[in-house]
Amino acid sequence: MCGLAGIHYADAEQKPGMALARRMAAAIAHRGPDGEGYHAEPGLVFAHRRLAVIDPAGGQQPMFNEDGSVVIIFNGEIYNFENLRARLVRAGHVFRNRSDTEAVVHAWESYGPDCVDHLCGMFAFALWDRNSGQLFCARDRLGKKPFHYAYHRGDFVFASELAALAAVPGLLGAIDPASVEDFFTFGYVPEPATIFSNVRKLPPAHTLLIQRGAAPILRRYWAPPRAIVPCTEAAAAAQMATHLADAVGKRLVSDVPLGAFLSGGIDSSAVVASAAAQLAHKLDTFTVGFEGAEDETPYARLVAARYGTRQHETREAAVDMIEGARVQAAIFGEPFGDASAVPSLAVCRMARRHVTVALSGDGGDEVFAGYRRTRWHMLVSAARRYVPQAARRHVIGQLAAIYPKLDRAPRFLRAKHTLSELALDDAAGFARTATKVHGAQRRDLFSRTQRAAVSGHDPHASLVAQFEATEDLDPLLQAQLADLETWLPGDILTKADRTSMAASLELRAPFLDHALVEWGLALPAHLKMRGGTQKYILKKALEPVLPAEILHRRKQGFTNDLAPAFRTQAPLLRARLLGEPMLASGLFAPDTVARLIDAHEAGTADHAQKLWLLLAFEGFLASREGILATSAHAA
Repeated sequence: MCGLAGIHYADAEQKPGMALARRMAAAIAHRGPDGEGYHAEPGLVFAHRRLAVIDPAGGQQPMFNEDGSVVIIFNGEIYNFENLRARLVRAGHVFRNRSDTEAVVHAWESYGPDCVDHLCGMFAFALWDRNSGQLFCARDRLGKKPFHYAYHRGDFVFASELAALAAVPGLLGAIDPASVEDFFTFGYVPEPATIFSNVRKLPPAHTLLIQRGAAPILRRYWAPPRAIVPCTEAAAAAQMATHLADAVGKRLVSDVPLGAFLSGGIDSSAVVASAAAQLAHKLDTFTVGFEGAEDETPYARLVAARYGTRQHETREAAVDMIEGARVQAAIFGEPFGDASAVPSLAVCRMARRHVTVALSGDGGDEVFAGYRRTRWHMLVSAARRYVPQAARRHVIGQLAAIYPKLDRAPRFLRAKHTLSELALDDAAGFARTATKVHGAQRRDLFSRTQRAAVSGHDPHASLVAQFEATEDLDPLLQAQLADLETWLPGDILTKADRTSMAASLELRAPFLDHALVEWGLALPAHLKMRGGTQKYILKKALEPVLPAEILHRRKQGFTNDLAPAFRTQAPLLRARLLGEPMLASGLFAPDTVARLIDAHEAGTADHAQKLWLLLAFEGFLASREGILATSAHAA
């Protein structure tokens, strides 16, 4: 796991800026504390920070082919590198070390841009081929590793994180008004956009080929399957166990200490059970607990005891979340609204004191339909089939407008919410389930200038279009594919990468092995969700290895309740949300923000979600001021 940065100059004779490359690398030193490396030649400069995991002695980067004409900087892990290496050796390639990165260099020589089809793992890399004059950039299939880029004064500038791009004086452009609204809609800035108008993210499963004098070629090289493969329950359960064991086994290869996160939920428990069964030594496991009813520590201890792991625990308190918003913002480089990033950072830091690599349960909900909102979507979708469209759009829509909403009631009792969703079609209904702050409530947060800037912008447009493009599919698979394209890379994997890398920890997700993903998505719907049981086949396969208390308990989120903390900390909230960074931005309506705080403090409404998103944005604005000041000073 590493950090990378570089500049491909528009002028092929441009003298590379080494001082700038070093500043870019320094900005992402946390991604690679074990070393740094550079390559410079006319028209190009590469910078790399290394976290040594495979071949610590011989895997320094940048890395070259035999004659030095191809050079790569790489972030991630290739789990099939030994098999790939054997094939390439038979084809005549000469290897100088035993790292996985060198296999990518020689794969490029043999397969060109199709080299990514031969890679199993998580990765983002940039490769320069002097002979062909091509810069080749790639990102893994699911988007586990990040790749940001911008065109700055004609030069192509790229890096793992926005912090490295911020080291380039004048590069970060204006805040994009549409991205601001997208953030308050979804809680993150959806790919390929960033919060900055001129900076993009390379989408998952894409490559970018750049050659001077030619238009850049952006290509998608992989897509999740859309076909359902019939399978019996018994066969699926057996295949599930085999796929999981294989995915976990590939991710146990490490030349440094390795452990696993253990939340007490099904996914992390499954990974721990499989890893413990395959290792000859005790596995270190790591758990974050919360004060109150959301504490999952007792369940994690059940699994740790069953598999004899060395269990490590820490606890988080709700009062830490307000300060945590600023810490979180400095890590992400743009607004990020998933509050679970705060405890995620805590467990990453705890794990890093003991190991360099950790396994996680990320991806299980996406592949096996584990989200409550997925089940909710399926229930509402089924109900729509019994209500004529005209009735939904007119009668139900009118009822929804006048029906009182119980803000604190469970979702299924919020009649106005239910009626509003019934009034929509499946695509718009799914988009609504993915929304943090809805329509008018969202626009009310914004200043008149910001509202004018996003007039006509529909944050849901791309999600709805994607959903409609798969309308011929099984409804459950349709929802899963939408999550895989949006929520997974935008929220889950962004959180996993930034929090783990902030702690210099490599995080591996067996459930996101692309072979397991392809198999899981292709299962018939009744094997993923049956009656009231979600992740049906996963639970069935795990019955022999996990306690019933783990398999059949209510799903919990990885965070704590923000509402009480925001009431007791209302003065600090006011200072943050009505302070200089927020007011100077000109993006928000101070009167609206003040009313939200007052109503939440008085207990007449629960605005914790809106307040957290505002806090996350305030943290971004505060950290951005420091970043830009540092960049200007360096210039």
